[in-house]
Amino acid sequence: MVALGLQATHLISPQKLPIRKQRTFSNIAIRSSIAEPSGEPAPLGQKTKYNDGLFAKAFMGLFARKMEKFAAAPKAGTEPKKGVFDYDYESFVEVSKRVMQGRSRLQQQQVVRQVLLSMLPPGAPAQFRKLFPPTKWAAEFNAALTVPFFYWLVGPSEVVEVEINGVKQKSGVHIKKCRYLENSGCVGMCVNMCKIPTQDFFTNEFGLPLTMIPNFEDMSCEMVYGQVPLSFEEDEASKQPCFAEICSMANPKSSVCHKLQA
Repeated sequence: MVALGLQATHLISPQKLPIRKQRTFSNIAIRSSIAEPSGEPAPLGQKTKYNDGLFAKAFMGLFARKMEKFAAAPKAGTEPKKGVFDYDYESFVEVSKRVMQGRSRLQQQQVVRQVLLSMLPPGAPAQFRKLFPPTKWAAEFNAALTVPFFYWLVGPSEVVEVEINGVKQKSGVHIKKCRYLENSGCVGMCVNMCKIPTQDFFTNEFGLPLTMIPNFEDMSCEMVYGQVPLSFEEDEASKQPCFAEICSMANPKSSVCHKLQA
């Protein structure tokens, strides 16, 4: 999961992660057009256009095919996809939505864990722990890898400086406008299918703590390698309402996204 640089450096204290006042899209312009590709995310109100290459399309297809095994059946009349390169980003997101159907929050997260494990060779988590023990160097190295390898999934990002246990290190990644959140428009998908399972996978399977801090006002996100994540109940993301105007699965009457409550 090559971004252009940010002008500001971000400092995040491990004792107190930043808490943002969340707001729904009722106060934000709803996307209505697709911006031309420029290397930068489109502003709110527009959808970013990407020119995906073979590498990106291969990852989309591989992940989508793995998730298809857990997904509900597509809508009647939809042409089934068979090959890796039959998928684009929109169909990858559509498979994610079908995985959510009929599953609780924890079951959705478990599916993502199984998919991630299935993408790795046997013994890979144990080997990762040997190669990358939870050190400053390991956290910085994985942050650097995230920028090019996660571009297909989250869009442009950049390594930034963070502070962990009083030590400043470049193990943070600032995602300018998350492609997954922008395309899905779904808080539940962001938290259940990306944030929580990714944090859990790095922290518990790989042994390298990771905290992800989505900003639901501008769709940016902070990834902090080396930072132990908060529990779900303590995390501000668990209290976020739906994007009522742009999410097809939204429950506008609920003060918290219903996909986070199940």
